[in-house]
Amino acid sequence: MQIWIDADACPGVVKEILFRAAQRTGVQLTLVANQFLRVPAAANISMIQVPQGFDVADNEIVKRAGAGDLVITSDIPLAAEVIDKGAYALSPRGEWYSTDNIRARLNMRDFMDTLRSSGVDTGGPPALNQADRQAFANHLDSFLTRHAQAR
Repeated sequence: MQIWIDADACPGVVKEILFRAAQRTGVQLTLVANQFLRVPAAANISMIQVPQGFDVADNEIVKRAGAGDLVITSDIPLAAEVIDKGAYALSPRGEWYSTDNIRARLNMRDFMDTLRSSGVDTGGPPALNQADRQAFANHLDSFLTRHAQAR
């Protein structure tokens, strides 16, 4: 099991939670981004820098992620692709994407994209708050505990 981070859009506070979890558990953690990002000096934490371009980082994650891996992303199409490969997907807000909810999320995303492209100001997501950070940390910890018990 490995954790992949869609790191270009991942909030710094979430990355810090992930760094601490990787250092505590020894799980392999890889950030994928189109810009260089500093990562802690640890054998199990790495960074892959991909070229600039639309969905280049997402495509790299899809290519490398395997069944049972965990992908951290707020990108719903990326989440759908890794779920199809048997991986798990968790948003930085602590929301699980699953086979049960991903199609509805994709439909809503496409609907909102249509509204935006027709000139409707849909606003953006609210700022990440303490409850979001706590939900993320709790879900990550539960996942890592289950994974450790399965080994």
